[in-house]
Amino acid sequence: MIIKPEQLPRRVRALLAACLLLLASAEALGQEPLFHDSHFHLTNYVQEGTEMSDLVDMMGTTIGRSTVFGLPLQQMWFYGNTGDFAPTYYLQSDAPLYYYSFTDAHIAMAYKALPPEKQARLDPMITGFNPADMYAADHIRRVLTTFPGVFSGIGEFTIHKEFVSSKVAGEVASLTNPALDRIFDFAGETGLIVLLHNDINMPFPKPGQEPYMLAQMKDLFERHPETTIIWAHLGVGRVVRPLEQQAAIVEKICTDPALSHVYMDISWDEVAKYATASPEATRHTADMINRYPDRFLFGSDVVAPASVDAMVAVYDAYAPLWALLTPEAKHKVTKGNYERLFDKARQHVRAWESANVQPRSKP
Repeated sequence: MIIKPEQLPRRVRALLAACLLLLASAEALGQEPLFHDSHFHLTNYVQEGTEMSDLVDMMGTTIGRSTVFGLPLQQMWFYGNTGDFAPTYYLQSDAPLYYYSFTDAHIAMAYKALPPEKQARLDPMITGFNPADMYAADHIRRVLTTFPGVFSGIGEFTIHKEFVSSKVAGEVASLTNPALDRIFDFAGETGLIVLLHNDINMPFPKPGQEPYMLAQMKDLFERHPETTIIWAHLGVGRVVRPLEQQAAIVEKICTDPALSHVYMDISWDEVAKYATASPEATRHTADMINRYPDRFLFGSDVVAPASVDAMVAVYDAYAPLWALLTPEAKHKVTKGNYERLFDKARQHVRAWESANVQPRSKP
């Protein structure tokens, strides 16, 4: 007996479709890519950037797969502050930032316009929500139900970030806000990966000053063991430097059974500067990754690039680190962990959508 595709359960059809897309992606590549990009911004702080179709063309055979998300914050152009100068970056103006929810629809529609072989190489993420809003989880649910088959995660979104958090209009985001727990709970329910930016410390701390956000972040992670979390940049920023006990903090995450669902990305060229600042720093970083290769992912954290050179430049900045990793560890950090986590997310989110999204009736 021949079973037609339309006779299969919706969940089975969704999983088969995902498998076919991945096979199409592998065939399209035809060779081993240099890396997958776990942290990529398609648009900038005024929602301008790279066309999604152009992004896949830029990736070529160099980048296998990539996350894709906008920026959840829009820089306001306040004429009284900058006059005719139109700021495109948050450091170019004293005007506030505000949450820009349309970014999710923009990402979804651009993704849906792609052919299947290009879709298979991208993992769109939901970012257009205010993490201080108790309705934020409802926004994420609405995005999934409006655009089923598109998103694999949420983020990158920010709680504490140097110079950014203080510019956001409205209530200040907090690691202790129940609104954030609602977001993490829903991500755990659906299988959405959470990519969170949270600085490990405040800018320019006084000597001996304890970083209050570190304990709050650990408590948040422990409250949500069913949620896959990627901590962006290991909490490092432009002026937020690694702590003296940074290696011990990372090792604690890697060895604590209560934090086995937490992963870390080493995205951003600013992070590469710290990791390769000296032979000793590079060796310590490599030793950590070689001991726990399943817990790290590489990402470029490039914003709206004009060519693949920008992403590759971040990869090349880590050259001293790659040289000290075992072949297994390097493969996992640059490709294997991405495939494992995002393939699982795709499967779980599509299954949730199959169970919760009602098919739209045809006219």
